[in-house]
Amino acid sequence: MIPYLTLNPANSRVDITSTTQYSILVTHIGCAFIAFITGFLQFMDRIRLKNPKVHRYVGRIYVVSVFISGILALAVVFYIESFTKATAFLTLAILWLFTCWKGYRTAARGHFHVHRIWMMRSFGITLVAVSARVLVPVLLITYYTFNGFMLPEGIDKMIEEVLNVNIWAGLVLNFVIVEWMILNKKTG
Repeated sequence: MIPYLTLNPANSRVDITSTTQYSILVTHIGCAFIAFITGFLQFMDRIRLKNPKVHRYVGRIYVVSVFISGILALAVVFYIESFTKATAFLTLAILWLFTCWKGYRTAARGHFHVHRIWMMRSFGITLVAVSARVLVPVLLITYYTFNGFMLPEGIDKMIEEVLNVNIWAGLVLNFVIVEWMILNKKTG
């Protein structure tokens, strides 16, 4: 997020082709960061159990920030040149919007146990931005290993390939962890 705080397109980590693209990207990142922070707060028992009004207020901020960021993510997809990366980002955005909407709707209907499950899923998707980056070194080593400890097309190709799959890997990892946590709570 830090390169985008300067509001200078030259600091972007992705190729910028227009002012509109940059504005969409920065707003998406800013709202995603708000979702990241408010999402963590939602799972703190001190807030959730002892101060339900704060939980609801912070939850609304989370939902609004996810919706804004998720809708903008749908627009960002059109600027991504790699089909694999664009498809991953599109899938991520749709799942993020869907799980957050389901979480919101179940709370509005008073189904708080189901609400918690859907919000765990939504926040797991919020965290894909983090896990996808954390997985990059593992994916680099995996790529290198699968290619017989050689780089047949060079280091740039290796990095490109890894950055085309890291979102998928983060999404799968987070999905498995969250569903395991949900099943563990049901059986535990």
